[in-house]
Amino acid sequence: MSAVERMAASRMNLIRARRRLAQVERGVDLLRRKREALVSELFRTARPAVDARTRIEERSARAYTVLVEALALQGQTGLRALGWPGRDLRVDIRPGQVWGVPVSDIEARPPLGRTPGARGAPPGSTGLAAAAAAREFELLADLLLDAAPREMLLRRLGEAVSQTSRQVNTLELRVAPGLSAQLDAIRRTLDEREREERLRLKHLMSRKRGG
Repeated sequence: MSAVERMAASRMNLIRARRRLAQVERGVDLLRRKREALVSELFRTARPAVDARTRIEERSARAYTVLVEALALQGQTGLRALGWPGRDLRVDIRPGQVWGVPVSDIEARPPLGRTPGARGAPPGSTGLAAAAAAREFELLADLLLDAAPREMLLRRLGEAVSQTSRQVNTLELRVAPGLSAQLDAIRRTLDEREREERLRLKHLMSRKRGG
């Protein structure tokens, strides 16, 4: 189905088409404003997100460097044993909206950094490299959790900007031109009918005078 339904040429449909075109133009204006607000929010969010990614990359490089050292000293089997049992990490999520875009934020979460005793490792069984690796990855997990809501917001804003741009393009490039063409067609048809009616009346008056 086309974006604009074909209308019969009548005065009422001419008024309706004018109203629809005005509504479309107002809709385009509102969507443009929404897109500008979304883009502004996107750029405002992007800088902290880039900084967070930089910190994550730097922490990741340190963590994996220490992990390689620990693997060389204690082997994969030894490190896996030190990492058991696993942790049950739960976070509280608070839903929200930014310019109509649904987002979530981490409202509360437990601290990830632990002492050697809290990790369940007996004294003397964990080497310095393994302890350092555990500490680095706990710090890395902290950064990832802090960055997660911002990354989700960034992605959702990008999707919202793309969707709003598609809506603007549809209204501007398809709906509005279709309505404008329909208005012109209805006007031409009504003008032709009016001219024909005037000619018919003129012809009748001429015949009446001649009779």
